Amino acid sequence: MSEESTIEATALTQLPSGRGFFKPHRLVLMAVAAAILFCAIWFMRWDWLPDYAGRLAHGVGVTLLMLVGTCLLGFLLAVPIGLVQVAGPWPLKLLAKGFCTVIRGTPLLLQLWLLYYGLGSLFPQFPAIRQSFLWPLLREAWPYGVAALTISFAAYEGEVMRGAFAGVPAGELEAARAYGMSRWKVFRRIWLPRAVHRALPTLNGETVLQLKSTPLVATITVIDVYAVVSKIRQVTYLTYEPLLLLALIYLCLTALLVLAFRYFENKIPTRSA
Repeated sequence: MSEESTIEATALTQLPSGRGFFKPHRLVLMAVAAAILFCAIWFMRWDWLPDYAGRLAHGVGVTLLMLVGTCLLGFLLAVPIGLVQVAGPWPLKLLAKGFCTVIRGTPLLLQLWLLYYGLGSLFPQFPAIRQSFLWPLLREAWPYGVAALTISFAAYEGEVMRGAFAGVPAGELEAARAYGMSRWKVFRRIWLPRAVHRALPTLNGETVLQLKSTPLVATITVIDVYAVVSKIRQVTYLTYEPLLLLALIYLCLTALLVLAFRYFENKIPTRSA
């Protein structure tokens, strides 16, 4: 038998079979989940759902936009924050370390309120700002929510990227320099990809936590899915049904995030020991 055939046969034997999936504890969990779903559908009121389906969809869209936008912007800030803590001059190291310490050591809700109720209340006092092209944005609530979530994500991911950059073996970087690569090419081709690969599992968890932090923007009048559900509770005088629906929405979004990160983790080749 050839080597490729042996590898394929080994891979097939390692795949989980259908019989192995339906184990007793999994059957019990599926039965409990089915019972809960049946009770929720049969004994609770859901007649309000069609009337608010459009608002809920809009709220989910706002939540996803806040999540994706702040994660991308935060990660772009986290890369230089982590890099300067490993290879930067000491003033930048001190500045980046202080930024991460302050942001990680204070509540996100406090940061959000300081930006919106603090900084946001100062802007209208300056005529130059009120007459500038930025005023249509600065008078809205969502830019302050994006700024607070981005800063928070950058601080946490900055520490993650610091550890990821420091964890890349120095021999790989030295070998790349020995081949005549410039410092920028070493960073772009070797250091950054290896660091991102090492940080992916932690980045997955931080992104899920970022999703769970997005409801805080409802406190500054941003209409996300949490704000929509809160309005439904006030109008319908229902407590459990809207909250259960909200929990289901966040569970589905979290599952999609986990699957997406696992897909990217599996796509990145790794060398077996």
